[in-house]
This record gives sequence, structure tokens and C-alpha cells, in this order.
Amino acid sequence: MHRLDPARDHVLGLYRIVIGFLFVCHGLKSLFGLFGAKSTIAVGAWPGWWAAVIQLVCGVLVCVGLGSRVAAVLGSGSMAYAYFVVHLPTGLFPIQNGGEAAALFCWSLLLIAFTGPGRFALGNLSVRQRSSEPTRAGAAV
Repeated sequence: MHRLDPARDHVLGLYRIVIGFLFVCHGLKSLFGLFGAKSTIAVGAWPGWWAAVIQLVCGVLVCVGLGSRVAAVLGSGSMAYAYFVVHLPTGLFPIQNGGEAAALFCWSLLLIAFTGPGRFALGNLSVRQRSSEPTRAGAAV
């Protein structure tokens, strides 16, 4: 056991929150013109508007830790699509084609999908409540 292992769930939870928050910011920028965006994406425009909706919705779910694995897989897939369809045709490496954010989000979200939400997730509340409730067999004794 490594000396940092006891903090693993806490760090995973904080990592999930930060990645989700940053993903939400990208969606807000594209959909509502926030954070210095020069313009917004037209409603329904393929693929940009749909990608922004995925960023916003999946980012919120990942950030709060509710259905985070499914949301992370969907977000990761959308970023893989963005990288291969939008960025790759202009250059092989992310530093050349402007796809650094897409590549980082793709792999970051995939990591969350595999490791789980860690601490501080709303999805963990129902698990904690179920485990703290006395069972019928235990209550009858």
C-alpha cells in the first residue's frame, strides 16, 4: 500500500468535480456566449450545438456525481468524435490541429468512467443511506 492511497477517493472526487466544471464551461461558452466567446452556435447546428449540449448536460452530471460513469462515457465519445472529425483532418498531433482540449477531455472523462466518481458524489448518497438504515432482520432482533 502506498502512503497516498488513503486519499485516492477524495482526489478522484475532486478530479471529477474539476473536469465536470471545465466541461460545463465549454458548453456554456458555446451555447450562451459566455466566458469571452465571440458568438454562439445556432440552435440545432450539427455538430457544434449538439456537442455543446452534451458538454453542458454531461458536465453537470459528472461535476455533481450523478450518473457520472454514463455521462463520462457519452462526453468522452463526443470528444473523440470532435477530435477525429474536426481536428485530425487539419494535422496529426493535437498541438498542430487545435485539438488539445478535445483529446484531454476525451481521456479525462474516460478515466472517470472507469474509476468511478470517488467522494463527494450525489450518486453516493443513496448508497450511504441504504447502508446506514437498519435491516429488518437486524431491527427485529
